Amino acid sequence: MAGKHIGVIGFGNMGGAIIGGAIEHGVVAPGDVTIYDPNADKNAYAKELGLNTAASEKDVVAASDMVLLAVKPQMFAAMAAKAGSFDGKAVLSIMAGVTADRVRETVDGTPRVMRLMPNTPALVGAGAFALDSDSDFTDDEKAFAKTLFESLGIVEFVPEHLLDAVTGLSGSAPAFVAMFIEALADGGLKEGLPRATAYRLAAQTCLGEAKLILDKNMTPAAAKDMVTSPAGTTIAGYAVLEEAGFRGTVMKAVSAAARRSREL
Repeated sequence: MAGKHIGVIGFGNMGGAIIGGAIEHGVVAPGDVTIYDPNADKNAYAKELGLNTAASEKDVVAASDMVLLAVKPQMFAAMAAKAGSFDGKAVLSIMAGVTADRVRETVDGTPRVMRLMPNTPALVGAGAFALDSDSDFTDDEKAFAKTLFESLGIVEFVPEHLLDAVTGLSGSAPAFVAMFIEALADGGLKEGLPRATAYRLAAQTCLGEAKLILDKNMTPAAAKDMVTSPAGTTIAGYAVLEEAGFRGTVMKAVSAAARRSREL
């Protein structure tokens, strides 16, 4: 992808995080990126990064070899109607529930399409990205996409039909994890800790446990057993979570989010 131009339609949190991270890590040069977003603040941020800004979706597509579609699924059809021909373009889509076939059927021309599911921790370089292994991207384009998203976190390749499951898991779970951190902190507050201290301890604990599991290649069960001793404090709390159906409820939440992705 050396010397190729990247276009971005939709420069919100995720589009901005992806391109901002790619620039920071030297994956792309600012002058090789053109964005379109109707929001003046987003355009101002793009200019701060040294990016090119376009007056329309059509201008972005015309100027680019690869186009990142970072609009909401509900806005896709209207965007495609104004974007001109994607013939011969490589298209990266982060739109939940919008299949690669639907992208091809909706836009003008015949693009190559790779779907992916990012998540919001990409904003701090700790994202989890699932890329469509069924994509018709060229080998060079696949390698570039992998490098691009590895600059912002971890990358897994999965068949397209599993991307709805990924949406339910890593796509939606940042909200579930935030709820868990808030609940942990509220528990600390209930036991007398200051709120700011409880938030920091709860968030760092979740961050640290995730890092431990990934860095040591541990199973969650093994990590759990490290702090769960006979008749100790942890097993007392663990029993309460089990009695409340904690794990089953989380599984149902992931399935509900995946189901909604299929409906979009």
